[in-house]
Amino acid sequence: MADESRVRRVQENIKMTVARTLERRVKDPRLGFITITEVKATRDLQHATIFYTVLGDEKAARDTRKALESAKGLIRSEVGKALGLRLTPTISFEADRLPDEAASIEEALRAARERDAEIARHSADKEYVAGEDPYREEPVESDDDE
Repeated sequence: MADESRVRRVQENIKMTVARTLERRVKDPRLGFITITEVKATRDLQHATIFYTVLGDEKAARDTRKALESAKGLIRSEVGKALGLRLTPTISFEADRLPDEAASIEEALRAARERDAEIARHSADKEYVAGEDPYREEPVESDDDE
């Protein structure tokens, strides 16, 4: 078993090697504009999952996935050469859903801000039934001056 710092170093090395291989060696026309976002390796360094994002629509994402699966052998051999480990880890590719999830969270926050602004506009000229703001706390005078 490798320690955590070694696993992180190997993960970063795999990430850089895969990105470089995709840029320089893989000539598949199906490969879209891809970004390697993260690599997760097991503690024994026998398997690595490579997370990626693709700029474009669903068709570009599907085509890129097919291109990655097609080039998996070449990519794994390049990773093996770069790492210099006794055993080259098996690799798998996983589309990173974080950008999509972040976009949906951003949309929810935007909608909440719009609702808050609408409520603030609607209640700007209104008064509380009891007169003053019942939730306002009056400042407490301290007895420190004695």
